[in-house]
Amino acid sequence: MSITAIIIAAAVIAVTGIIVGIGLGLFGEKFKVEVDEREAAIREALPGNNCGGCGYPGCDGCAKAINEGNAPVNACPVGQKPCWDAIAAILGVTAGESEKKVAFVKCAGTCDKAPSRYDYFGFDDCNAMSPVPGAGDKACEFGCLGHGSCVKACQFDAIHIVNGIAKVDESKCTSCGACVKTCPRKLIELVPAAASVRVQCSNKDKGKAVMDVCQAGCIGCTLCTKQCQFDAIHMDGNIAKIDYEKCTGCGACAEKCPKKVIRRFELS
Repeated sequence: MSITAIIIAAAVIAVTGIIVGIGLGLFGEKFKVEVDEREAAIREALPGNNCGGCGYPGCDGCAKAINEGNAPVNACPVGQKPCWDAIAAILGVTAGESEKKVAFVKCAGTCDKAPSRYDYFGFDDCNAMSPVPGAGDKACEFGCLGHGSCVKACQFDAIHIVNGIAKVDESKCTSCGACVKTCPRKLIELVPAAASVRVQCSNKDKGKAVMDVCQAGCIGCTLCTKQCQFDAIHMDGNIAKIDYEKCTGCGACAEKCPKKVIRRFELS
């Protein structure tokens, strides 16, 4: 091949590259997606866990909703006040106050309190074993299965299985709600972190039936409701339920509860 042919080929490639580059630049300018600087700044302020605790598809969706006014400044439960203040500054608004919440497991049926009906061998996962006839090996059909679906769902190492039931480390809990969503028995709920008195049971059966399967269950005696001076506790079927907006944390219900299902919790 002659040197002339090589030079011509190189020139053609160079010119083609220049034309393609100019074309891409023009198309890029014409079809570029405008980025809202505020939305980008809000996204940067979010923690980036993409946990979905805000109810939107990841942090991108949350940032977009906040920027468009479809979600409040404190929509991200993980970020807490520093994050909310940063977003408020970006938008030029007041962050406002939001009560911190933590996950709470409504079951006290530890291995020594709630006996097993049989030995379970299979997938070590609550959602995998819940369809099994009898729904788990524990005698109580309302209690924690203890096989850790919630543990796997938590990105913050805030929940572990201790003595057969899930236990939350409230100092690590961000209230993202991942454990709440994954629990097949719906035993986990978000409660105010300041709630020092809580009902740790979910068994809907009556007294004797509860005692037959767990020594730490609510027997529906209603003694707690009679002790409360603030109308903060009522029976929901056979389960005592606390209205945290009314509860003062006086502990009168916990002191009177014969099964000690209503307990005082140390606040982190």
